[in-house]
Amino acid sequence: MNWRIVAIPVTLIPIILIAIQFDIKPEDILAIGVFPFVGAVIAMMIKLVLQGVKFAYITKKYLGNTDSFLKLVGVRVGSEFIKFTTPMFIGAEFVVIYYLKKKGIELSRATWIALVDIVTEVLAAGILSMIAGVIALLNGAYVVGIVILATSISITTLWMVMFMLSSKHTFQIPNGLQLLIKKLAKQKGTKIVNQANDWMEETCSIIRENFKRPESKKIFTISFLVSIASWSFYGISFMIIAIGTGLIINPFESIMAVMGANAIGNLPITIGGSGLAEFGIIAYLNNLNPFDFTITEGILGWDAVIGWRIATYYVPIAITWLLLVKLALSKIPKTENK
Repeated sequence: MNWRIVAIPVTLIPIILIAIQFDIKPEDILAIGVFPFVGAVIAMMIKLVLQGVKFAYITKKYLGNTDSFLKLVGVRVGSEFIKFTTPMFIGAEFVVIYYLKKKGIELSRATWIALVDIVTEVLAAGILSMIAGVIALLNGAYVVGIVILATSISITTLWMVMFMLSSKHTFQIPNGLQLLIKKLAKQKGTKIVNQANDWMEETCSIIRENFKRPESKKIFTISFLVSIASWSFYGISFMIIAIGTGLIINPFESIMAVMGANAIGNLPITIGGSGLAEFGIIAYLNNLNPFDFTITEGILGWDAVIGWRIATYYVPIAITWLLLVKLALSKIPKTENK
């Protein structure tokens, strides 16, 4: 956990460089106003809470009364801290699996819950990002559109293919990799390989079992729609900030800009997409080449972009960290295995 705390200041470096390059002063950010800033924070927190509600809904449907609804929401919101501090926004699924395992849930069933949660999240984000990419292409922003589409299609396809294949096939560690692990780690390596293969076999079995349940389609559909709403609030957060700078942008444009930026931020280059997400919004709204750093300061205000980043990234980091420590990582009594 300590390295993640250290990683947070690192994410400030792109922000500082942008501020220096385009002469953005603290007073420019403060000029956005308290109400637009707080409004953007609220929109982002609604986004996170909706993610938590979705996770709690999935958990309750498949596992019953494992924990209180509010506790499950808090754990899922807290897990976002891990996503905020890793490249490509991954890691939250491991927190919820860890939490459910501590509650006495079988690892394979905990993995299934996490998979439904993350797959619906990725699918919703992927579809919205793809729409943003197509719109960018239609408006002549070819490089921006290609980057958005390449990233969103790749990530969405990977998750969906793995998810669907898991319902039909039992995955195991490739033989070559098994031999390498056993050779390098000896007896411990054999134990790791056996445990990993057992976990994958059990997980694939649980996936097949739940795919056959009549209510699974309904659970997946509702979870997907909640994810669409969740990402939409994330997109609207930029419109709220923009209002404070006098920028006129409608909700749809804001959602498309943010989801396009989110796709670019998913490139595994910086922690939490720092720098990439900010430049992605500028590039999308101004039809720029995201790899052309000669843009002038006369375009869309960087103060709005930096203010949005603070409201939707740095403020939530503090909140999610508190929930992560207090809920997901705290000592809890095990319940009876489900």
